[in-house]
Amino acid sequence: MYDLVVENAKLYPMAGDALVSPAKVMAVRDGRIAALAESRDDLDGPADVVIDAAGRVLLPGFVDCHTHAVFAGDRSEEHRMRLAGQSYEDIARAGGGIASTVRAVRAASEAALIDASQPRLQALMREGVTSVEIKSGYGLDLANELKLLRATKALGERLPLDISATFLGAHAVPHDRSKSEYLGEVIEIMLPEVAREKLASAADIYVENIAFDNDDLLRLAAAADKAGLRLRAHTDQLSNMGGTALAASLGALSCDHLEFSNTDDVAAMARHGTIAVLLPGAFYFLRESKKPPIAALRAARVPMAVASDLNPGTSPVASLLTCLHFATTLFGLSSDEGLLGITINAARAMGRGAEVGSLEIGKSANFCIWDIPSPDYLCYQLGGLTPAARFFQGQQQ
Repeated sequence: MYDLVVENAKLYPMAGDALVSPAKVMAVRDGRIAALAESRDDLDGPADVVIDAAGRVLLPGFVDCHTHAVFAGDRSEEHRMRLAGQSYEDIARAGGGIASTVRAVRAASEAALIDASQPRLQALMREGVTSVEIKSGYGLDLANELKLLRATKALGERLPLDISATFLGAHAVPHDRSKSEYLGEVIEIMLPEVAREKLASAADIYVENIAFDNDDLLRLAAAADKAGLRLRAHTDQLSNMGGTALAASLGALSCDHLEFSNTDDVAAMARHGTIAVLLPGAFYFLRESKKPPIAALRAARVPMAVASDLNPGTSPVASLLTCLHFATTLFGLSSDEGLLGITINAARAMGRGAEVGSLEIGKSANFCIWDIPSPDYLCYQLGGLTPAARFFQGQQQ
């Protein structure tokens, strides 16, 4: 007996390629994909519920593998300043940027953070997202980093959404602390408490001239490994400091941004199995001109993921489909590369590839039915696209 069977579907598993499957039927039991078949006659039992997809497209639920979706306040004033000619670095060094959001987060309660952040996550869900990664990093002290991560955990319990939390205490250096002093607090005080409360599955660091360097990356990576957390890294967004190659050599799940990455960085990612996470929303919003080395990544067969980077300062884009469109039109990804970038490759960037991101037997039954000609249509049309039906762990939402 199956809980659910979807039949007469154009089924695109996204399990390594973006091709349509010969299977037209998918069966679900206990929240997981139990069978894929060409017809219902090939199944070994009946179902409680049968849905006729009527030839519509069946895709895995989308995975947004890099967001900062839990925050307070906004930074619309900084957008006005950028439109007037000031750079991201200028604004950050003048006390804006991340520091501005830190002040808003510190002033907000955990309940206020949850209430402010839930609509952003619901916007992602309306476009077919079923898994999302959320980073901390707007607290920059123990109490407020824990507050962000606890709010993230609460949102995962409140919403039909698979949330993975990442500890990003090493996001910026508070203005009243030295870098060495603050990083020591991140490693010696914050990270052990995050691990003790099991509030995150990974640790991240922003390697950039205005933030942290490779020595800091080495220290954080060692501490994260000791605490049982996987490593991720923001690298090569504004300059190349060697962080991508180093993070890859340290076993990072992903390196994210990569606008200034070079062939050595790409080779390191290929050698160590690190996912390249592309963030075209930030590229667009900051009006950058230097693009990630897509041709080199493609040639080296480095898997590319696409994420929204949803955050208040550099990518206030609560739309993974918009970023999919940007990735194809601005960065030159093919439709297949873009679609794999928001499914299986994004799941791998989160360390969740065995559970979500593709339609395979044994994986969580997170999927959507789309009334579109083919998945390519999601790369083509900008805005106005929502699935005909969204399922999370086998339950229609």
